[in-house]
Amino acid sequence: MSLAEFITQYGALAVFIGAGAEGETAAFLGGIFAHRHLMPDWQAAAAASLGSFAADQLFFFAGRYASRLGFVRKFIASKMMKRVAHLLETYPTGFILSFRFIYGIRIISPVAIGLSSISPWRFLLLNFIAAALWGTVITAVGYLLGNAVEALFGRLRLHHHLLVALAAILLVIAFAAIIGRKYLSKASQGA
Repeated sequence: MSLAEFITQYGALAVFIGAGAEGETAAFLGGIFAHRHLMPDWQAAAAASLGSFAADQLFFFAGRYASRLGFVRKFIASKMMKRVAHLLETYPTGFILSFRFIYGIRIISPVAIGLSSISPWRFLLLNFIAAALWGTVITAVGYLLGNAVEALFGRLRLHHHLLVALAAILLVIAFAAIIGRKYLSKASQGA
């Protein structure tokens, strides 16, 4: 089975699992896969959205009902939790709609929201809206980068195309980490 056949057969499942476990890279690659016609673009966006939604629901319920678990207690004791809690208290709806777009706080945020007084139904609705937006935006960026790579370099072999995409992802993550740290540092100074 070739790489293209493998992605065609299991790509949506991989994007779903990857978006829940890792996030942006899997969703971004889903857009690249859609650009290469290995899966429909709606399927890549849906898989990324649903994977992110499911993982965040799981972490929310871990914060709400399983605060004695080791990984939840580790999150609670972290310095980042104080910053996240401050942003959540100050801008509850805005924070829920945007945390997945802020690099470095994606996993800890739903745990913090689970520990807060925000109702499960409110989080479910806002999480669904935010996950749908996030999945669509990130896969669209991957799709558009695929167009840009093709315009610059011509039609690359699949593995070369994926390497270029991964290099772009690493650059974006490094930039987002720098910006995210500055933003969180400013937010914590205001607390």
